[in-house]
Amino acid sequence: MVNLPATSAAASTSDAEASLRGHRSFTAYLSGESASLIGTAVHAVALPSLAVLHLKATPGQIALLFFLLQVPAFVLALPAGALIDRHDKKTVLVATDLVAAAVVAVIPATAVLGTLSMPVLYGVALVLGAVTVLHQAAAISIVPQLVEPGLLQQANSRIGAAFGAADTAGTYLGTAVVAVVGAGRAMALDTVSYLVSAWCASRIRTASAPVSPKVRRKMVAEVWEGLVYVARTPLVRPLVLCLAGTGFGSALTSTFWAFHLLTTVRTGTTGLGVILGVSGAGCLAGALAAPRMVGLFGPGPVLVTGFAMYPLMSLPLLFAGPGPLWLLVLAVAGALQFAAAACAGTTQRSLRQQICPPELQARAQQTSTWLVSGSRPFAALSAGALAAATNVWTVLLVGALVLVVPAFVLWRSPVYRLTSMPVPASTAPTGVTNHRS
Repeated sequence: MVNLPATSAAASTSDAEASLRGHRSFTAYLSGESASLIGTAVHAVALPSLAVLHLKATPGQIALLFFLLQVPAFVLALPAGALIDRHDKKTVLVATDLVAAAVVAVIPATAVLGTLSMPVLYGVALVLGAVTVLHQAAAISIVPQLVEPGLLQQANSRIGAAFGAADTAGTYLGTAVVAVVGAGRAMALDTVSYLVSAWCASRIRTASAPVSPKVRRKMVAEVWEGLVYVARTPLVRPLVLCLAGTGFGSALTSTFWAFHLLTTVRTGTTGLGVILGVSGAGCLAGALAAPRMVGLFGPGPVLVTGFAMYPLMSLPLLFAGPGPLWLLVLAVAGALQFAAAACAGTTQRSLRQQICPPELQARAQQTSTWLVSGSRPFAALSAGALAAATNVWTVLLVGALVLVVPAFVLWRSPVYRLTSMPVPASTAPTGVTNHRS
């Protein structure tokens, strides 16, 4: 096993949590991103319900909808990294939240006017996908500016836990609102959540990020620098490649996940909400458990186990049928799958953030995003083509098989041999001197 000469990230969990509790900027950040996720969870229930049940979308239309939602990540992820490294991340967070609120408001407005259609959903998906790329680039890369390097594992754990709780709350809220007022009007909650997120982001106080003297270079050169960093860093390269494979496999599955549940398993909107909500609770549990798991077993085994659990928990969907027993099985499988994903996700993000130079944070992150999210639109198109040639069940099977590959690759990589989380020698981000900044 590889044991890097660094401070263990498992040190003093309680001290880290106390520091984070007193960190007002981190609390504002976490509150805003959680509020946004509550709206997104409502969106996750309402959007497929609108497309499948209200607009009677075909499998081809569902595949196109997911393609348009994901394709901005492929086009914009790399330049977004360079842009975010040049500009104030707080400003980007506020601006993208406001734009997203305006875009999502189109759906309830057209629903009330009786003009909602699949082209409207296509347009919203495309613009919202582009705004989300910019927002997430800033949201992830700002975290090392908010907390000391030694607290990154705890910070990412709390982020994952808050997101899991917000996802669960938003899903159940969305299910109830969809049942009462309809899927179209329920999207208004997503609009409100973006406005709350923008207000919280405006309250963040953080030191200026280190500015590279090379920021005036052409964007292509800056993008290339991020790509080279990822390609040449032994611990980062296999992680990012495995994330890309997982992104493609999960996109194959998620393209028709809700469609399969609503049409074949016949869960209805309520059953869909139950599965999503329990899965969100699993995400909460996995994120909270991540620091302890890393302390007990090391980041390497935790990452490999998390990647291996993800495809395993996809199998029940292949055999599920109508009825409450299958609904229970799918809910439990979803909870375990999301728990594994959250545990591995917070661990890999902390690892990458701790070893990445500050001036490359956004570009390194967006290189990962480009490979992971950028593969998803092509997975959605592939899912549509495969479904047209065979059926939706075959797409779900192929997606589960693809998800096995990243776990095997990571098991064979140097990451598996990590026994502790590397922490840089410095103890605070530039300019940060007080937890109560």
